Amino acid sequence: MERRSFLRGAVVGTSAAAFGFTLWQGAASAAPAQPGAGPYGPLGTADANGIQLPAGFTSRVIARSGRTVGSTSYTWHNAPDGGACFADGTGWIYVSNSEISSTGGASAVKFSSTGAITGAYRILSNTNRNCAGGATPWNTWLSCEEVSTGYVYETDPWGVKAAVRRSAMGRFNHEAAAADPVRKVIYLTEDASDGCLYRFVPTTWGDLSSGTLQVLKAGTATSGSFTWGTVPDPDGSPTPTRDQVSGAKLFNGGEGCHYANDSVWFTTKGDNRLWQLNLLNSTYELAYDDSLVVGGGAPLTGVDNMTGATSGDLFVAEDGGNMEICVITPDDVIAPFLRITGQSSSEICGPAFSPDGRRLYFSSQRGTTGSSSGGITYEVTGPFRA
Repeated sequence: MERRSFLRGAVVGTSAAAFGFTLWQGAASAAPAQPGAGPYGPLGTADANGIQLPAGFTSRVIARSGRTVGSTSYTWHNAPDGGACFADGTGWIYVSNSEISSTGGASAVKFSSTGAITGAYRILSNTNRNCAGGATPWNTWLSCEEVSTGYVYETDPWGVKAAVRRSAMGRFNHEAAAADPVRKVIYLTEDASDGCLYRFVPTTWGDLSSGTLQVLKAGTATSGSFTWGTVPDPDGSPTPTRDQVSGAKLFNGGEGCHYANDSVWFTTKGDNRLWQLNLLNSTYELAYDDSLVVGGGAPLTGVDNMTGATSGDLFVAEDGGNMEICVITPDDVIAPFLRITGQSSSEICGPAFSPDGRRLYFSSQRGTTGSSSGGITYEVTGPFRA
């Protein structure tokens, strides 16, 4: 797969010259896009839900913290965070974490083939600050605890099987997880200012009860080659996991993680960067860094959760910033896809597409109130690129 760097592409609303001489040289072959020239066009005025969307797209509220979901009797959790969708016959299920201390966990909303809400229920209870996570190829949801001694819990989106703690996947400040069915591993980010990027190699693919936890080893540069080193003690006690392997590369606040086409993409919130691992040649590079935009005006700030579309587009949610989900295209255009207004004290979490790619789900963790009890979960429907 060809490596790509969004630093070298067209950034909507920012001229190529703004990146400085070195990056401008890289972009010389591509004319910078004009404001509003993203794949979906400019954002319109805010709708009744306070969301600005491109033409042809609409939004609806799926759930609110502390209120029952649709016509069900289930009360939606506080502080909704990471999420994913799962096919369910002709319908689908959206799961969402709850980033609450001690009483966190995860819930699910079930949809019919027409998008009608047909059910809602709990799939994980009484865990600690469940932030992000990731879906597995065998249709389970990995819910990750964002605390220094956090675990990964494997959950059943249908709520039939009991959730299972997967201790072999390490005990640290877990954030997101991304499954690689080609190499049969799970990549894991760590939300710490001196965190690492890990991969878990199960003894048997499809069974996360045992395996080997490894950490990425590389130099201090923003690009180069990498290797994997085995963590001797995944329990992280008394020595933290990130300190057990000499040469482990440290990242400033690992957040969202996504696997596609022999690449792993992940964000780091401490320095507002997007990274790419090329798994075919074991190299890494910095794909986006807002600090390199001279004079401000970076289109993507507060990088957090992320997901991918069948078109190859990446959708990156902002933790703060101006409350946008930005789209990054395969030809290196970065542009706002949506913006939530009137919720500056919140963050956008859990972007995930329905199995047919026609609906995008996400949450505003603290909504208009700025409190964890004010969370709102949304759905956006429209002409997404195939």
